[in-house]
Amino acid sequence: MIVLDAPAKLTWFLEVTGRRADGYHELRSEMVSLAFGDTLEVDETADYLVIEGAPHLAADETNLVSRALALVGRRAGVRVIKRIPTGGGLGGGSADAAAILRWAGGDATAALSLGADVPFCLVGGRALVEGVGERVTPLAFEARRVTLLLSDVAIDTTRVFHAYDELVARGVRPTGRNHLEAAAALVEPRLARLLAWARERFGEVTLAGSGSTMFVDSYVDPERQTWREEGPVGPVRVVQTTTTPTAPTTYLPAARR
Repeated sequence: MIVLDAPAKLTWFLEVTGRRADGYHELRSEMVSLAFGDTLEVDETADYLVIEGAPHLAADETNLVSRALALVGRRAGVRVIKRIPTGGGLGGGSADAAAILRWAGGDATAALSLGADVPFCLVGGRALVEGVGERVTPLAFEARRVTLLLSDVAIDTTRVFHAYDELVARGVRPTGRNHLEAAAALVEPRLARLLAWARERFGEVTLAGSGSTMFVDSYVDPERQTWREEGPVGPVRVVQTTTTPTAPTTYLPAARR
């Protein structure tokens, strides 16, 4: 049994720079890996997929872990311990798929075929990500403290981009640190309430990508690592973490970890 780390990715800023003829959006963003994420336990002698911590996720051939294994022609028993929230904008499924590709020797082409965030998650660390996710330019690592605000609100990325296009069609050109914030709030009205509450409670808060996770560029309470707050639409889990360098390339047996 070996153990794979699947670090969450955080989109530090996100700009929509255009739309291609095939309908996909051109983006420019800075992404960083976090010392917070999922864990995968891999048994090379077996063939199964078990997901813990996210009962709503399908553990079948549609799961990104299964798709990553199939893409590189491997079979294995995989137990995924989920900590990254689904639909939160932290690339949970992409991080899990990238962990499998790093272990199995998958490349950037394989990564992009699984999703726009997978190429960055495969490399990890800190990078400028452009196009539809295929252009990943590594940047010098910077140690940063981050406070994540995690809720049970899940937001569908495809719907967010449709809402973005509708805003542009009405003459509204989103700006700011995250060009998708206004569109995400249209798709999920609870998000607007969450953002207003978080900004009143914690100050300068940024939306992470197209998901519901919000973050602050520092620790909001140096005395604590994780706790819960009562937000306007339910509990909010607060996690203080740090950025982490490039994704690991060595894996430890579970018994030695």
